[in-house]
Amino acid sequence: MQAAELFEQEIKPPEVARRLRVSPKSAYQWHQLWRDGGVRALASRGPSGSRCRLSPRCLEKLAAYLDEGPAAHGWVEDQVWTAARVATLIGRKFHVCYSVSGATRLMHRLGFSPQVPARRVAERDEQAVTAWKEVTWAEVKEPGRPAGATSASRMKQGSPESRPEVEPGAGAGAPRS
Repeated sequence: MQAAELFEQEIKPPEVARRLRVSPKSAYQWHQLWRDGGVRALASRGPSGSRCRLSPRCLEKLAAYLDEGPAAHGWVEDQVWTAARVATLIGRKFHVCYSVSGATRLMHRLGFSPQVPARRVAERDEQAVTAWKEVTWAEVKEPGRPAGATSASRMKQGSPESRPEVEPGAGAGAPRS
């Protein structure tokens, strides 16, 4: 209601914006609302966005289902609740469609956090992977460029001191490497 008080003192919207640390556009919108409907027009209408599509009772049930774990609802490969799984569970149990991001927000509201499962093959041999990285990868990996060979700037080439000395026009017909 500070904006309404300032408007009543005939302070212009740009100054209101500066004092209240909001954008000038917001101040002009508030000023229009205030002129048309007074102080009541500036009252908060509550949080924006769509309402929860699950009743409080359904939210309690969902929390209980999440406490049971994924295996109790058909996901036996790991014990992780992902947002996609929760969205599927909501659809199965309550016949309500939730997006993955909506399921994430709902989980946070219930005190849960979605997890990302480790994408590993069950038969993975960690010793073989470590040995391959240490021996085979070290042999086939190409060496990187020398430290001063390129410029780190996108807009400006490297300094003239770092360029190789080549006569102008030399190699003009030769393919670049």
